[in-house]
Amino acid sequence: MNKIVRGVLDVLLFIIVFYVIQYFVTVGVAAAAAWHNGEAWSSFSTRLMHGRFGMSGKMLVGTSVLSSILTMIVFIYRRWAEVSRVWLASHPWITLIWVIFMALGTILPSQWLQDQMDLAMPDGMVKIFETIMGEPMGYLAIGILAPLAEELVFRGAILRTLLKLFAPKLHWIPIILSAVIFGALHGNLAQFVHASIIGLILGWMFYRTNSIAPGVVFHWINNTVAYLMFNLMPQMADGKLIDLFHGDSRTMWLGLAFSLCLLIPSFFQLHLRLKRN
Repeated sequence: MNKIVRGVLDVLLFIIVFYVIQYFVTVGVAAAAAWHNGEAWSSFSTRLMHGRFGMSGKMLVGTSVLSSILTMIVFIYRRWAEVSRVWLASHPWITLIWVIFMALGTILPSQWLQDQMDLAMPDGMVKIFETIMGEPMGYLAIGILAPLAEELVFRGAILRTLLKLFAPKLHWIPIILSAVIFGALHGNLAQFVHASIIGLILGWMFYRTNSIAPGVVFHWINNTVAYLMFNLMPQMADGKLIDLFHGDSRTMWLGLAFSLCLLIPSFFQLHLRLKRN
């Protein structure tokens, strides 16, 4: 089989498996809850057909945790994604600190861009995230397991496969493709923009290191900040960036300038420190 065709089919397989695991775990948890509550199968199937899973916060957290764990098991067992400690064995701790700084530096500019494009997550998606992040174990799902599973799939499997299909000088093409796929699978325009931008950075770091470790750290910081913001400032869940600064545009611009003071030096340092093997 042609190398390009095989690579494209592999990427499609990874996407389908990732989606199927999430869907069937969701249906399975909802079905188990319906059975436990004595709900008739006809009633449950009707809800299912209309996309109403009727999950509590704990069930949503359990679904997310189980989906992430199963995803990691499948992708590692099938060797679709390589798990290696080679890069971490070089003790790149200072480099990872710069990764943290860069992750922090992207948060406000990304939110500002979404505001300029007048993008917002659908109400249903916002409610799901609010429910998960409001649970005590929500951080395990959002802040820890989701970054691990998603980096394993989108960088460790999808981007790694795409990189093999292009000449080294054209590495930016698979990085862009994987970022777009990453954004698209979030299922809404607001997250598509944010996830695609972040995906470019995550893809670049994977290309330079052949390791998902920098991406996991970056992803962890991004999700952790979202989790903390929700729990410390719940009124910002559906607000705009300027609301974070109590409507003061001058303070907002100062915040954006500070973010760039983190982002630009971090990118420069990582450009020097992340060496392509």
